[in-house]
Amino acid sequence: MTANEKLTKLRLVITENLRVQHGGADPVPYIDVGNVLNDIRARQNHVVFARRGCGKTLLLHHSSRHLDISVKCVYLNCEDFKSHSFPNVLIEILDALFRELEGHLTGWFGKKKRSRALIGDIRNELGRLRTRADTQEQNIRESVASEKESSLTGGASTSQASVLLRVGAGLSERTKAETERTYRILDDKLRELDTKLPALKAQIREFFDLSASVKSVFLQIDDFYHLNRVDQPFVMDYIHRLCKDLPLYFKVATLKHATTLYADRKGQPIGAQERHDYQPINIDFTFSDFRKTRELNHRILGEFGNLAGMESDEVDALFKGKGFERLVLAGGGVPRDSLSLFLEVLETVQSAEGDDRIGKDEIRILSRSNFERRIEELKQDSEGREQDSLIRGIYVLRKFCIDRKTSVFLVSEQMIQQEDQMRSLIYRLLDYRIVHSAASALTHKSQLGTYQAFAIDIGCYAHMRKLHGRFTEIDLADPSAKEQMRSAPVLEVSLFDELWKGAPADAERALREEDEEAA
Repeated sequence: MTANEKLTKLRLVITENLRVQHGGADPVPYIDVGNVLNDIRARQNHVVFARRGCGKTLLLHHSSRHLDISVKCVYLNCEDFKSHSFPNVLIEILDALFRELEGHLTGWFGKKKRSRALIGDIRNELGRLRTRADTQEQNIRESVASEKESSLTGGASTSQASVLLRVGAGLSERTKAETERTYRILDDKLRELDTKLPALKAQIREFFDLSASVKSVFLQIDDFYHLNRVDQPFVMDYIHRLCKDLPLYFKVATLKHATTLYADRKGQPIGAQERHDYQPINIDFTFSDFRKTRELNHRILGEFGNLAGMESDEVDALFKGKGFERLVLAGGGVPRDSLSLFLEVLETVQSAEGDDRIGKDEIRILSRSNFERRIEELKQDSEGREQDSLIRGIYVLRKFCIDRKTSVFLVSEQMIQQEDQMRSLIYRLLDYRIVHSAASALTHKSQLGTYQAFAIDIGCYAHMRKLHGRFTEIDLADPSAKEQMRSAPVLEVSLFDELWKGAPADAERALREEDEEAA
Protein backbone atom coordinates (compact mmCIF):
# COMPACT_ATOMS: atom_id res chain seq x y z
CA MET A 1 0.00 0.00 0.00
CA THR A 2 1.06 3.57 -0.60
CA ALA A 3 1.45 6.00 2.31
CA ASN A 4 -1.88 7.64 1.45
CA GLU A 5 -3.65 4.28 1.30
CA LYS A 6 -2.27 3.35 4.71
CA LEU A 7 -3.41 6.68 6.15
CA THR A 8 -6.88 6.15 4.71
CA LYS A 9 -6.99 2.69 6.26
CA LEU A 10 -5.80 4.10 9.60
CA ARG A 11 -8.64 6.61 9.61
CA LEU A 12 -11.10 3.83 8.84
CA VAL A 13 -10.02 1.39 11.55
CA ILE A 14 -9.94 4.14 14.19
CA THR A 15 -13.34 5.51 13.15
CA GLU A 16 -14.93 2.06 13.27
CA ASN A 17 -13.50 1.31 16.71
CA LEU A 18 -14.00 4.61 18.54
CA ARG A 19 -17.03 3.04 20.19
CA VAL A 20 -17.06 -0.68 20.84
CA GLN A 21 -20.39 -2.40 20.27
CA HIS A 22 -21.85 -5.72 19.24
CA GLY A 23 -22.09 -6.13 15.48
CA GLY A 24 -19.53 -3.40 14.88
CA ALA A 25 -16.11 -3.54 13.26
CA ASP A 26 -13.69 -6.42 13.67
CA PRO A 27 -12.68 -6.33 17.34
CA VAL A 28 -9.37 -4.83 18.36
CA PRO A 29 -7.44 -6.42 21.24
CA TYR A 30 -7.52 -4.96 24.71
CA ILE A 31 -4.07 -3.71 25.69
CA ASP A 32 -3.49 -5.10 29.15
CA VAL A 33 -0.89 -3.19 31.15
CA GLY A 34 -1.41 -5.16 34.34
CA ASN A 35 -3.23 -8.35 35.19
CA VAL A 36 -6.67 -7.01 34.32
CA LEU A 37 -7.67 -9.67 31.81
CA ASN A 38 -6.83 -12.50 34.19
CA ASP A 39 -8.68 -10.78 37.02
CA ILE A 40 -11.92 -10.13 35.17
CA ARG A 41 -12.04 -13.68 33.79
CA ALA A 42 -12.10 -15.05 37.34
CA ARG A 43 -15.31 -16.40 38.86
CA GLN A 44 -15.65 -13.40 41.12
CA ASN A 45 -17.83 -10.30 41.24
CA HIS A 46 -16.09 -7.25 39.78
CA VAL A 47 -16.76 -3.57 39.19
CA VAL A 48 -14.65 -1.90 36.51
CA PHE A 49 -14.03 1.80 37.12
CA ALA A 50 -12.75 4.25 34.52
CA ARG A 51 -13.74 7.45 32.79
CA ARG A 52 -15.63 7.29 29.50
CA GLY A 53 -13.40 6.23 26.64
CA CYS A 54 -10.85 4.30 28.69
CA GLY A 55 -11.89 0.88 27.38
CA LYS A 56 -14.42 -0.52 29.86
CA THR A 57 -16.69 -1.91 27.13
CA LEU A 58 -13.72 -3.21 25.15
CA LEU A 59 -12.47 -5.01 28.25
CA LEU A 60 -15.84 -6.70 28.78
CA HIS A 61 -16.14 -7.82 25.16
CA HIS A 62 -12.50 -8.88 24.82
CA SER A 63 -12.55 -10.89 28.05
CA SER A 64 -15.74 -12.71 27.01
CA ARG A 65 -13.88 -14.14 24.00
CA HIS A 66 -11.21 -15.67 26.24
CA LEU A 67 -13.25 -17.57 28.81
CA ASP A 68 -13.33 -21.25 29.62
CA ILE A 69 -15.91 -23.05 27.49
CA SER A 70 -17.99 -23.74 30.61
CA VAL A 71 -18.41 -20.00 31.33
CA LYS A 72 -20.87 -17.91 29.32
CA CYS A 73 -21.49 -14.16 29.24
CA VAL A 74 -24.65 -12.11 29.05
CA TYR A 75 -24.02 -8.46 28.14
CA LEU A 76 -26.44 -5.66 29.07
CA ASN A 77 -26.01 -1.92 28.56
CA CYS A 78 -27.77 0.26 31.12
CA GLU A 79 -28.14 3.08 28.62
CA ASP A 80 -31.05 1.02 27.28
CA PHE A 81 -32.81 1.45 30.65
CA LYS A 82 -31.86 5.02 31.56
CA SER A 83 -35.37 6.43 31.10
CA HIS A 84 -37.09 3.67 33.08
CA SER A 85 -38.49 4.26 36.54
CA PHE A 86 -37.49 2.16 39.53
CA PRO A 87 -38.19 -0.64 40.29
CA ASN A 88 -39.34 -1.33 36.73
CA VAL A 89 -35.77 -0.71 35.60
CA LEU A 90 -34.69 -3.67 37.75
CA ILE A 91 -37.43 -5.85 36.25
CA GLU A 92 -36.26 -4.83 32.75
CA ILE A 93 -32.66 -5.78 33.59
CA LEU A 94 -33.72 -9.16 34.97
CA ASP A 95 -35.92 -9.86 31.98
CA ALA A 96 -33.09 -8.90 29.59
CA LEU A 97 -30.84 -11.39 31.38
CA PHE A 98 -33.27 -14.27 30.98
CA ARG A 99 -34.17 -13.24 27.43
CA GLU A 100 -30.48 -13.62 26.53
CA LEU A 101 -30.31 -17.02 28.25
CA GLU A 102 -33.48 -18.11 26.46
CA GLY A 103 -31.97 -17.10 23.12
CA HIS A 104 -28.92 -19.30 23.77
CA LEU A 105 -30.69 -22.36 25.15
CA THR A 106 -29.87 -24.59 22.20
CA GLY A 107 -26.26 -23.49 21.77
CA TRP A 108 -25.36 -23.34 25.46
CA PHE A 109 -27.61 -25.85 27.16
CA GLY A 110 -29.02 -28.14 24.49
CA LYS A 111 -32.70 -28.68 23.82
CA LYS A 112 -33.90 -29.36 27.33
CA LYS A 113 -37.63 -29.01 27.77
CA ARG A 114 -37.38 -28.33 31.50
CA SER A 115 -34.79 -25.53 31.01
CA ARG A 116 -37.02 -23.82 28.51
CA ALA A 117 -40.02 -24.18 30.81
CA LEU A 118 -38.08 -22.70 33.74
CA ILE A 119 -37.00 -19.63 31.81
CA GLY A 120 -40.51 -19.28 30.39
CA ASP A 121 -41.96 -19.26 33.91
CA ILE A 122 -39.43 -16.67 35.07
CA ARG A 123 -40.04 -14.35 32.12
CA ASN A 124 -43.80 -14.65 32.44
CA GLU A 125 -43.63 -13.59 36.08
CA LEU A 126 -41.31 -10.70 35.28
CA GLY A 127 -43.65 -9.65 32.50
CA ARG A 128 -46.56 -9.61 34.92
CA LEU A 129 -44.64 -7.37 37.29
CA ARG A 130 -43.46 -5.08 34.50
CA THR A 131 -46.91 -4.46 33.08
CA ARG A 132 -48.40 -3.53 36.43
CA ALA A 133 -49.08 0.17 36.65
CA ASP A 134 -46.51 1.97 38.78
CA THR A 135 -48.91 4.14 40.73
CA GLN A 136 -46.12 5.70 42.75
CA GLU A 137 -44.13 7.18 39.84
CA GLN A 138 -46.03 10.45 39.71
CA ASN A 139 -45.66 10.87 43.46
CA ILE A 140 -41.89 10.54 43.09
CA ARG A 141 -41.76 13.10 40.30
CA GLU A 142 -43.86 15.54 42.28
CA SER A 143 -41.69 15.01 45.35
CA VAL A 144 -38.49 15.58 43.36
CA ALA A 145 -39.95 18.68 41.71
CA SER A 146 -40.97 20.01 45.12
CA GLU A 147 -37.48 19.43 46.51
CA LYS A 148 -35.86 21.15 43.53
CA GLU A 149 -38.13 24.15 43.95
CA SER A 150 -37.30 24.29 47.65
CA SER A 151 -33.57 24.14 46.98
CA LEU A 152 -33.83 26.92 44.40
CA THR A 153 -35.91 29.29 46.52
CA GLY A 154 -34.32 28.66 49.91
CA GLY A 155 -32.30 31.34 51.65
CA ALA A 156 -28.60 31.67 50.80
CA SER A 157 -26.12 31.67 53.64
CA THR A 158 -22.48 32.73 53.42
CA SER A 159 -21.22 30.19 55.94
CA GLN A 160 -18.78 27.55 54.76
CA ALA A 161 -21.26 24.74 55.39
CA SER A 162 -24.07 26.38 53.43
CA VAL A 163 -21.74 27.33 50.58
CA LEU A 164 -20.68 23.72 50.21
CA LEU A 165 -24.32 22.66 50.36
CA ARG A 166 -25.11 25.02 47.49
CA VAL A 167 -22.16 23.70 45.56
CA GLY A 168 -23.34 20.16 46.10
CA ALA A 169 -27.03 20.77 45.39
CA GLY A 170 -28.02 17.80 43.28
CA LEU A 171 -24.92 15.87 44.36
CA SER A 172 -24.26 13.74 47.46
CA GLU A 173 -26.60 15.27 50.05
CA ARG A 174 -29.51 15.39 47.65
CA THR A 175 -28.71 11.84 46.59
CA LYS A 176 -28.99 10.66 50.21
CA ALA A 177 -32.33 12.42 50.65
CA GLU A 178 -33.77 11.05 47.42
CA THR A 179 -32.52 7.55 48.22
CA GLU A 180 -34.39 7.61 51.52
CA ARG A 181 -37.55 8.96 49.89
CA THR A 182 -37.36 6.43 47.03
CA TYR A 183 -37.08 3.56 49.49
CA ARG A 184 -40.02 4.84 51.50
CA ILE A 185 -42.36 5.40 48.55
CA LEU A 186 -41.51 2.16 46.78
CA ASP A 187 -41.35 -0.03 49.85
CA ASP A 188 -44.39 -2.15 48.88
CA LYS A 189 -43.16 -3.03 45.42
CA LEU A 190 -39.65 -3.70 46.67
CA ARG A 191 -41.11 -6.04 49.25
CA GLU A 192 -42.88 -7.97 46.51
CA LEU A 193 -39.65 -8.35 44.54
CA ASP A 194 -37.80 -9.40 47.69
CA THR A 195 -40.46 -12.00 48.46
CA LYS A 196 -39.99 -13.55 45.03
CA LEU A 197 -36.18 -13.63 45.23
CA PRO A 198 -35.80 -17.06 46.95
CA ALA A 199 -38.10 -18.72 44.42
CA LEU A 200 -36.29 -17.03 41.56
CA LYS A 201 -32.93 -18.24 42.84
CA ALA A 202 -34.29 -21.76 43.27
CA GLN A 203 -35.40 -21.77 39.63
CA ILE A 204 -31.98 -20.53 38.49
CA ARG A 205 -30.23 -23.17 40.61
CA GLU A 206 -32.35 -25.89 39.01
CA PHE A 207 -31.59 -24.42 35.61
CA PHE A 208 -27.85 -24.86 36.16
CA ASP A 209 -28.35 -28.34 37.64
CA LEU A 210 -29.96 -29.40 34.39
CA SER A 211 -26.99 -28.24 32.32
CA ALA A 212 -24.02 -30.58 31.77
CA SER A 213 -21.80 -27.99 30.03
CA VAL A 214 -22.48 -24.51 31.40
CA LYS A 215 -21.11 -24.12 34.92
CA SER A 216 -21.17 -20.32 35.31
CA VAL A 217 -22.65 -17.23 33.73
CA PHE A 218 -21.06 -13.77 33.88
CA LEU A 219 -23.61 -10.96 33.94
CA GLN A 220 -21.85 -8.03 32.25
CA ILE A 221 -23.64 -4.78 33.12
CA ASP A 222 -22.12 -1.90 31.18
CA ASP A 223 -22.51 1.86 31.76
CA PHE A 224 -24.24 1.38 35.11
CA TYR A 225 -23.97 5.12 35.76
CA HIS A 226 -26.76 5.76 33.22
CA LEU A 227 -29.29 4.57 35.80
CA ASN A 228 -30.84 7.17 38.07
CA ARG A 229 -28.33 7.76 40.86
CA VAL A 230 -30.86 7.20 43.62
CA ASP A 231 -31.91 3.88 42.06
CA GLN A 232 -28.40 2.49 41.70
CA PRO A 233 -27.88 1.02 45.20
CA PHE A 234 -31.28 -0.72 45.03
CA VAL A 235 -30.53 -2.25 41.63
CA MET A 236 -27.05 -3.26 42.78
CA ASP A 237 -28.44 -4.72 46.00
CA TYR A 238 -30.87 -7.00 44.16
CA ILE A 239 -28.30 -8.12 41.58
CA HIS A 240 -25.81 -8.91 44.34
CA ARG A 241 -28.36 -10.96 46.27
CA LEU A 242 -29.49 -12.70 43.08
CA CYS A 243 -25.91 -13.81 42.30
CA LYS A 244 -25.02 -14.80 45.84
CA ASP A 245 -24.61 -18.59 46.32
CA LEU A 246 -25.31 -19.17 42.62
CA PRO A 247 -22.89 -19.65 39.68
CA LEU A 248 -23.82 -16.12 38.58
CA TYR A 249 -21.17 -13.38 38.77
CA PHE A 250 -21.68 -9.71 37.99
CA LYS A 251 -19.16 -7.66 36.04
CA VAL A 252 -20.29 -4.04 36.31
CA ALA A 253 -18.58 -1.24 34.35
CA THR A 254 -19.19 2.36 35.36
CA LEU A 255 -17.89 5.85 36.18
CA LYS A 256 -16.59 5.84 39.73
CA HIS A 257 -17.82 9.24 40.86
CA ALA A 258 -21.17 9.08 39.07
CA THR A 259 -22.11 5.83 40.76
CA THR A 260 -23.57 4.85 44.12
CA LEU A 261 -23.23 1.10 44.61
CA TYR A 262 -23.81 1.11 48.36
CA ALA A 263 -25.96 3.08 50.76
CA ASP A 264 -26.55 2.82 54.49
CA ARG A 265 -30.20 3.33 55.36
CA LYS A 266 -30.59 3.65 59.13
CA GLY A 267 -27.95 0.99 59.68
CA GLN A 268 -29.33 -1.30 56.98
CA PRO A 269 -26.81 -1.88 54.14
CA ILE A 270 -28.22 -1.52 50.63
CA GLY A 271 -26.17 -2.45 47.58
CA ALA A 272 -22.72 -3.99 47.33
CA GLN A 273 -19.61 -2.99 49.26
CA GLU A 274 -16.17 -2.77 47.70
CA ARG A 275 -13.80 -5.56 48.75
CA HIS A 276 -16.58 -7.32 50.67
CA ASP A 277 -19.08 -8.04 47.89
CA TYR A 278 -17.00 -7.28 44.80
CA GLN A 279 -13.40 -6.62 43.77
CA PRO A 280 -12.67 -3.28 42.06
CA ILE A 281 -10.75 -3.07 38.79
CA ASN A 282 -9.44 0.39 37.92
CA ILE A 283 -8.37 0.78 34.29
CA ASP A 284 -8.19 4.57 34.29
CA PHE A 285 -4.97 6.39 33.47
CA THR A 286 -4.47 9.86 34.87
CA PHE A 287 -1.85 12.57 34.67
CA SER A 288 -0.44 11.49 38.03
CA ASP A 289 1.85 9.27 35.95
CA PHE A 290 1.85 11.10 32.64
CA ARG A 291 4.60 9.03 31.07
CA LYS A 292 2.69 5.80 31.73
CA THR A 293 -0.49 7.33 30.33
CA ARG A 294 1.40 8.58 27.28
CA GLU A 295 2.84 5.12 26.70
CA LEU A 296 -0.60 3.49 26.90
CA ASN A 297 -2.02 5.89 24.32
CA HIS A 298 1.04 5.40 22.13
CA ARG A 299 0.61 1.61 22.21
CA ILE A 300 -3.08 1.90 21.33
CA LEU A 301 -2.41 4.20 18.36
CA GLY A 302 0.39 1.83 17.32
CA GLU A 303 -2.05 -1.10 17.41
CA PHE A 304 -4.40 0.75 15.09
CA GLY A 305 -1.45 1.58 12.85
CA ASN A 306 -0.58 -2.11 12.75
CA LEU A 307 -4.14 -2.95 11.64
CA ALA A 308 -3.72 -0.38 8.86
CA GLY A 309 -0.45 -1.94 7.73
CA MET A 310 1.77 0.81 9.17
CA GLU A 311 5.09 0.35 10.92
CA SER A 312 5.61 2.08 14.27
CA ASP A 313 8.01 4.63 12.76
CA GLU A 314 5.38 5.52 10.14
CA VAL A 315 2.88 6.28 12.89
CA ASP A 316 5.42 8.34 14.83
CA ALA A 317 6.23 10.30 11.65
CA LEU A 318 2.70 11.75 11.72
CA PHE A 319 3.78 13.97 14.64
CA LYS A 320 6.40 16.65 15.16
CA GLY A 321 7.99 18.00 18.33
CA LYS A 322 5.74 17.39 21.32
CA GLY A 323 2.67 16.93 19.18
CA PHE A 324 1.81 13.50 20.55
CA GLU A 325 2.28 14.56 24.19
CA ARG A 326 -0.04 17.49 23.50
CA LEU A 327 -2.59 15.15 21.93
CA VAL A 328 -2.61 12.98 25.06
CA LEU A 329 -2.93 16.08 27.24
CA ALA A 330 -5.88 17.38 25.22
CA GLY A 331 -7.45 13.93 25.37
CA GLY A 332 -7.23 13.93 29.16
CA GLY A 333 -5.22 10.72 28.92
CA VAL A 334 -8.38 8.95 27.68
CA PRO A 335 -7.65 6.83 24.58
CA ARG A 336 -10.99 7.45 22.84
CA ASP A 337 -10.73 11.22 23.28
CA SER A 338 -7.13 11.23 22.04
CA LEU A 339 -8.01 9.11 18.99
CA SER A 340 -11.07 11.21 18.15
CA LEU A 341 -9.04 14.41 18.36
CA PHE A 342 -6.27 12.74 16.32
CA LEU A 343 -8.69 12.12 13.44
CA GLU A 344 -9.89 15.71 13.56
CA VAL A 345 -6.39 17.21 13.65
CA LEU A 346 -5.11 14.80 11.00
CA GLU A 347 -7.78 15.95 8.57
CA THR A 348 -6.86 19.58 9.24
CA VAL A 349 -3.11 19.22 8.66
CA GLN A 350 -3.52 16.94 5.63
CA SER A 351 -5.72 19.51 3.90
CA ALA A 352 -3.42 22.46 4.69
CA GLU A 353 -0.37 23.55 2.74
CA GLY A 354 3.12 23.00 4.10
CA ASP A 355 4.07 20.63 6.91
CA ASP A 356 1.38 17.96 7.25
CA ARG A 357 2.59 16.65 10.62
CA ILE A 358 0.75 17.19 13.89
CA GLY A 359 2.33 19.58 16.36
CA LYS A 360 1.40 21.50 19.51
CA ASP A 361 -0.24 24.38 17.65
CA GLU A 362 -2.55 22.13 15.67
CA ILE A 363 -3.78 20.56 18.90
CA ARG A 364 -4.17 23.95 20.57
CA ILE A 365 -6.46 25.22 17.82
CA LEU A 366 -8.92 22.35 18.25
CA SER A 367 -8.76 22.05 22.04
CA ARG A 368 -11.64 24.46 22.58
CA SER A 369 -14.14 22.44 20.51
CA ASN A 370 -13.00 19.32 22.36
CA PHE A 371 -13.75 21.04 25.68
CA GLU A 372 -17.19 22.10 24.45
CA ARG A 373 -18.02 18.51 23.50
CA ARG A 374 -17.25 17.40 27.04
CA ILE A 375 -19.68 19.95 28.44
CA GLU A 376 -22.37 18.65 26.07
CA GLU A 377 -21.63 15.12 27.26
CA LEU A 378 -21.98 16.29 30.87
CA LYS A 379 -25.34 17.85 30.05
CA GLN A 380 -26.59 14.65 28.45
CA ASP A 381 -25.62 12.54 31.45
CA SER A 382 -26.60 14.85 34.31
CA GLU A 383 -29.99 16.19 35.22
CA GLY A 384 -31.62 19.30 36.60
CA ARG A 385 -29.91 21.06 39.49
CA GLU A 386 -26.93 18.73 39.30
CA GLN A 387 -26.16 19.95 35.79
CA ASP A 388 -26.35 23.58 36.87
CA SER A 389 -24.00 22.96 39.78
CA LEU A 390 -21.44 21.12 37.66
CA ILE A 391 -21.31 23.81 34.95
CA ARG A 392 -21.11 26.53 37.58
CA GLY A 393 -18.23 24.57 39.13
CA ILE A 394 -16.45 24.54 35.75
CA TYR A 395 -16.81 28.31 35.51
CA VAL A 396 -15.42 28.84 39.00
CA LEU A 397 -12.43 26.51 38.62
CA ARG A 398 -11.50 27.94 35.24
CA LYS A 399 -11.75 31.49 36.52
CA PHE A 400 -9.52 30.63 39.47
CA CYS A 401 -6.84 29.17 37.18
CA ILE A 402 -7.02 31.97 34.63
CA ASP A 403 -6.88 34.64 37.36
CA ARG A 404 -3.84 32.91 38.85
CA LYS A 405 -2.46 32.23 35.36
CA THR A 406 -1.77 28.57 36.03
CA SER A 407 -2.97 25.25 34.62
CA VAL A 408 -2.68 23.42 37.96
CA PHE A 409 -4.32 24.12 41.32
CA LEU A 410 -4.04 22.42 44.70
CA VAL A 411 -6.74 21.32 47.15
CA SER A 412 -5.81 20.21 50.65
CA GLU A 413 -6.19 16.52 51.43
CA GLN A 414 -8.01 17.53 54.61
CA MET A 415 -10.67 19.43 52.69
CA ILE A 416 -11.07 16.56 50.21
CA GLN A 417 -11.63 14.17 53.12
CA GLN A 418 -13.92 16.36 55.21
CA GLU A 419 -16.03 18.31 52.72
CA ASP A 420 -18.26 15.84 50.91
CA GLN A 421 -19.80 18.43 48.62
CA MET A 422 -16.52 19.92 47.43
CA ARG A 423 -15.08 16.46 46.83
CA SER A 424 -18.20 15.41 44.93
CA LEU A 425 -18.01 18.44 42.65
CA ILE A 426 -14.33 18.03 41.77
CA TYR A 427 -14.54 14.27 41.36
CA ARG A 428 -17.57 14.51 39.08
CA LEU A 429 -15.63 16.90 36.87
CA LEU A 430 -12.84 14.34 36.84
CA ASP A 431 -15.31 11.85 35.35
CA TYR A 432 -16.09 14.25 32.52
CA ARG A 433 -12.39 14.96 31.77
CA ILE A 434 -12.75 18.67 32.51
CA VAL A 435 -10.50 18.44 35.55
CA HIS A 436 -7.62 15.96 35.59
CA SER A 437 -5.84 14.37 38.54
CA ALA A 438 -2.18 15.40 38.43
CA ALA A 439 -0.73 14.33 41.79
CA SER A 440 -1.61 13.38 45.36
CA ALA A 441 0.05 13.65 48.76
CA LEU A 442 2.00 16.72 47.69
CA THR A 443 3.58 19.08 50.19
CA HIS A 444 3.43 22.80 49.46
CA LYS A 445 6.54 24.95 49.53
CA SER A 446 4.99 27.58 51.77
CA GLN A 447 1.92 26.02 53.41
CA LEU A 448 1.45 23.17 55.84
CA GLY A 449 -0.40 19.96 55.09
CA THR A 450 -0.64 17.68 52.08
CA TYR A 451 -2.45 18.43 48.85
CA GLN A 452 -3.97 16.92 45.74
CA ALA A 453 -3.06 18.58 42.45
CA PHE A 454 -5.57 18.99 39.64
CA ALA A 455 -5.02 20.27 36.10
CA ILE A 456 -7.82 21.99 34.23
CA ASP A 457 -8.37 20.81 30.69
CA ILE A 458 -6.30 22.65 28.09
CA GLY A 459 -9.53 23.45 26.25
CA CYS A 460 -10.22 25.92 29.07
CA TYR A 461 -7.32 28.18 28.16
CA ALA A 462 -5.06 27.03 25.27
CA HIS A 463 -7.02 29.00 22.64
CA MET A 464 -6.96 32.30 24.59
CA ARG A 465 -4.62 34.81 22.95
CA LYS A 466 -4.63 37.08 25.98
CA LEU A 467 -2.84 34.38 27.96
CA HIS A 468 -0.01 33.76 25.52
CA GLY A 469 3.26 34.36 27.30
CA ARG A 470 1.48 35.16 30.56
CA PHE A 471 0.22 31.74 31.62
CA THR A 472 2.16 29.06 33.47
CA GLU A 473 1.35 25.67 32.01
CA ILE A 474 3.14 22.92 33.88
CA ASP A 475 4.52 20.37 31.45
CA LEU A 476 3.17 17.16 32.96
CA ALA A 477 5.61 15.10 30.89
CA ASP A 478 8.55 16.89 32.50
CA PRO A 479 10.26 14.88 35.29
CA SER A 480 10.23 18.06 37.41
CA ALA A 481 6.45 18.55 37.05
CA LYS A 482 5.57 17.44 40.59
CA GLU A 483 8.22 19.75 42.04
CA GLN A 484 6.71 22.65 40.10
CA MET A 485 3.25 21.75 41.41
CA ARG A 486 4.43 22.36 44.96
CA SER A 487 4.31 26.08 44.14
CA ALA A 488 0.87 25.98 42.52
CA PRO A 489 -1.93 28.11 44.04
CA VAL A 490 -4.13 26.55 46.70
CA LEU A 491 -7.90 26.73 46.26
CA GLU A 492 -9.21 27.59 49.71
CA VAL A 493 -12.86 27.23 50.67
CA SER A 494 -13.20 30.95 51.41
CA LEU A 495 -11.94 31.91 47.95
CA PHE A 496 -14.10 29.31 46.29
CA ASP A 497 -17.05 30.78 48.19
CA GLU A 498 -16.27 34.22 46.80
CA LEU A 499 -15.93 32.96 43.23
CA TRP A 500 -19.07 30.88 43.51
CA LYS A 501 -21.17 33.81 44.70
CA GLY A 502 -19.74 36.01 41.94
CA ALA A 503 -20.42 33.52 39.15
CA PRO A 504 -23.13 34.52 36.65
CA ALA A 505 -26.53 32.86 36.84
CA ASP A 506 -26.08 31.39 33.35
CA ALA A 507 -22.58 29.99 33.74
CA GLU A 508 -22.65 28.08 30.45
CA ARG A 509 -23.47 31.18 28.45
CA ALA A 510 -20.74 33.11 30.28
CA LEU A 511 -18.21 30.41 29.40
CA ARG A 512 -19.11 30.68 25.72
CA GLU A 513 -19.00 34.47 25.66
CA GLU A 514 -15.64 34.62 27.43
CA ASP A 515 -14.23 32.07 24.99
CA GLU A 516 -15.38 34.11 22.00
CA GLU A 517 -13.88 37.31 23.41
CA ALA A 518 -10.54 35.70 24.26
CA ALA A 519 -10.10 33.55 21.13
